[in-house]
Amino acid sequence: MARGDGQLTHEIDPQDRGPQDECGVFGVWAPGEETAKLTYFGLYALQHRGQESAGIAASNGKQILIYRDMGLVSQVFHERDLELLQGHIAVGHTRYSTTGSPSFENAQPTLGPTPFGTVALAHNGNLTNFDALEAMADSRRDHATKVVEEATKKTSRTRPFRDSSNDTSLVTELFATEEGENLTEAALTLLPHVEGAFSLVYMDEHTLYAARDRHGVRPLSLGRLENGWVVASETAALDIVGAKFVRDIEPGELIAIDEDGLRSHRFAEPDQARCVFEYVYLARPDSMLAGKNVHAARTQMGRQLAEEYPVDADLVIATPESGTPAAVGYAEASGIPFGQGLMKNAYVGRTFIQPSQTLRQLGIRLKLNPIRENIEGRRLVVVDDSIVRGNTQRALVRMLREAGAAEVHVRISSPPVKWPCFYGIDFATRAELIANGLTTNEICENLGADSLGYISLDGMIAATQQERSQLCTACFSGEYPIPVNNTPADKGC
Repeated sequence: MARGDGQLTHEIDPQDRGPQDECGVFGVWAPGEETAKLTYFGLYALQHRGQESAGIAASNGKQILIYRDMGLVSQVFHERDLELLQGHIAVGHTRYSTTGSPSFENAQPTLGPTPFGTVALAHNGNLTNFDALEAMADSRRDHATKVVEEATKKTSRTRPFRDSSNDTSLVTELFATEEGENLTEAALTLLPHVEGAFSLVYMDEHTLYAARDRHGVRPLSLGRLENGWVVASETAALDIVGAKFVRDIEPGELIAIDEDGLRSHRFAEPDQARCVFEYVYLARPDSMLAGKNVHAARTQMGRQLAEEYPVDADLVIATPESGTPAAVGYAEASGIPFGQGLMKNAYVGRTFIQPSQTLRQLGIRLKLNPIRENIEGRRLVVVDDSIVRGNTQRALVRMLREAGAAEVHVRISSPPVKWPCFYGIDFATRAELIANGLTTNEICENLGADSLGYISLDGMIAATQQERSQLCTACFSGEYPIPVNNTPADKGC
């Protein structure tokens, strides 16, 4: 969607959104530490997973304070805001709406009452049985309201639950409807009924919790501080705050951390289906996923791509920045030199102003400019991570030819994207996916390239060093590991 409303855009071409990075979650339990500031830096490291809103909730053991707003992490929080968020526990979230609207009401963490205290919850993923869960919440709401009012010793003048329609708020409300002695028991009863992809980080006044769906679609890692614990969507966020990686949260696992230490509970039998697109594009290159460095996986995808689709050329260049590791791998395996062919403007992409039609016709020149001296007269291999609609690659090919390239050969380090994602990635609709309606040769002609090669599905999977049976490849293969019952609009994280 074109942006002229003051919202930020980070796409190379705002008219051709790439796969969006769902959300990032972070939590810390560390008495004596400035947990809100640790969370701020953790979210900063996870900014690539969502640029629309950010929020932090902190508990001092008696109450939970929350601050959230629209914008980047550095725009939402200032020193004075973090100083107010005092406590030994904090939970943070940075959001891109997968299917929900970009509004303040949908910013996270969400906050809600339960019989056990207040819960602040952050979620990465997308639930596939929203309607069934909503019906469950509706049937329990009157009883839950009475239970919460009795527990808090006050009458609510307004509905004490959801102020938005997304699945995170729904899970927050459902915690108030579960019975048990504490929030751990409530979660162990509720989570087996929650279907889809979810990595949850949440807390009450005393305890930090983290849970991962039984398929482990979205990443979630555990780290150790000298005086506490950290959970985060990616290990890069652990590195930023000085936490030592301990392990991944297991699929179907719930952990609780408080003054009594860390406790692990199993709420579902694991059926591993990690998102392979995390390796291709979504995760930071310096993160580890299931023990594999993301940068190494992407570089290996480039090597494999060179074996599958070799070409005589003079220079390998990348589409900045996501195509760089694969381009390096392609150059290594092919023996063709790697060089810089495109200069990216790091600031224009964060514009608040939608270009006029005249400027829009210049396309991606607002963000990328060819280095003519490196391009003119040369046969180029241009490596990118994926093609969605094809508008960006088409404009790139045209730009490179105008800069004097003798040949332009496009290589893509993932297979053709033909299917939508229902587990937390916002692709274009299936009708908009260029590979859904055209063959590779037809796409090549559409882009104006001399040749086009996509890595094979088997080659991509081999580069991750993961078992195919333990990966979700639905966007490439159409094989969905989790039944998709419903994913209505305005319900995503």
